[in-house]
Amino acid sequence: MFDTLTEKFNTVIRDVTGKGKLSEENIQDALKSVKMALLEADVNYKVVRDFLNRVKDRSVGEEVHRSLNPGQQFIKVVQQELTALMGGTDSKVKLASAAPTIIMMAGLQGSGKTTSVAKLARIYKNKGHRPLMVAADVYRPAAIHQLQVLGRDLGIPVYSSESQDPVAICSAAKQKAVAEGFDLVFLDTAGRLHIDDNLMHELERIKADVSPHEILFVADAMTGQDAVNIAQRFNERLEITGVILTKLDGDARGGAALSIRTVTEKPIKFVGVGEKMDQLEVFHPDRVASRILGMGDMLTLIEKAESTFDEQQAVQLEQKIRKQQFTLDDFRDQLKGIRKMGSLENLVKLIPGMGRIQELNAVQPDERELTRIDAIISSMTPDERSSYQIINGSRRKRIARGSGTTVQDINRLLQQFAQMQKMMKMFTKGEVPAMPAGMPGAGMGMANPLAMGGKLRKKPKKKRKIRR
Repeated sequence: MFDTLTEKFNTVIRDVTGKGKLSEENIQDALKSVKMALLEADVNYKVVRDFLNRVKDRSVGEEVHRSLNPGQQFIKVVQQELTALMGGTDSKVKLASAAPTIIMMAGLQGSGKTTSVAKLARIYKNKGHRPLMVAADVYRPAAIHQLQVLGRDLGIPVYSSESQDPVAICSAAKQKAVAEGFDLVFLDTAGRLHIDDNLMHELERIKADVSPHEILFVADAMTGQDAVNIAQRFNERLEITGVILTKLDGDARGGAALSIRTVTEKPIKFVGVGEKMDQLEVFHPDRVASRILGMGDMLTLIEKAESTFDEQQAVQLEQKIRKQQFTLDDFRDQLKGIRKMGSLENLVKLIPGMGRIQELNAVQPDERELTRIDAIISSMTPDERSSYQIINGSRRKRIARGSGTTVQDINRLLQQFAQMQKMMKMFTKGEVPAMPAGMPGAGMGMANPLAMGGKLRKKPKKKRKIRR
């Protein structure tokens, strides 16, 4: 979502850090570039103006000019102000002192409200809570059925009723939660294709009847500034407590994420980064600011790894590496785990500096290469996977036919796996090996699919316009 904005900021960073000394003129030029980047990203004009004024006030003062490295200090100021722009600190859902905590979801139809209800309920179920989802959208066809299907897949109860009164449904669900010991109630309310007074009045009645502890507005990031304006109107009528921004994995320019906090004065609490049920994340302003500036986000990468890889499996893998028993079977398991964490292109961007290297080298990880590696290993026999040295010429031809690849692909994989084993052997001896040729990048762990793949897909070059 922030790719274009990151690209623009990287240009500004290179220009500023390349200056031996920063003058007021240099800073003005940098701020002009920042202004254009933010406006092109569809950030609210007033938000941009106030942001630039704050950065300018701090940059032309002693804070930057007396710094040993004024260029880096300027970038630090921009990062801090970007973080403040999006809320400064994480804003968590406030749980009630006496259960149940009632969380009401509101938003327009098509914003991802029902899916967000299920994703949020899943997060709290995994934390040990007993959530109850309430199907209170009686207008949209199949809305109740959609929530029931999601609830069945996640193992989370869904309350529905024959009643056509959403207020009565929510009230009955609250009574059920109290009687049966549910400590979290998620209300999936109805949306419309546009804001109308009937919709808002119905939501106000639900709020008055069940007194929700949180009212979260679900905004579609793809709608840009419209999402900000709609959130403001919902806030005026309902006094929302926070925002869930969906579809951050799309090609929106990022303006909503950078504007909505300032305009509504309500924090972004969660962001949807995909369609799958595990693709709702807590919104961290400091981490997003770091990503926008191309500085990576190691904390998010570590959290993704911890949620994907089992601790016991990690211990067993460490023991295998120490005993030099790491096999192609183990590598394939690691490969599958890393792919569960998300697309490699997005994971690489979380590694500090890698996003900028990708931009300079005009390359990006090729997901198809990982599929090819998986196919090759799966076409081997158990004996071949545990001891790849037995794979001779005829076996290589058979594996190539079974995986739909070439003998050259098999040779490259085995050669690089042998190099990886040598590296692991050196690590167990306390030595720090140099990265073998043909293994670009590191930082994804010992079983690095980027390194094993050995291929990077070149980004298509932009065609230059020929002036006549």
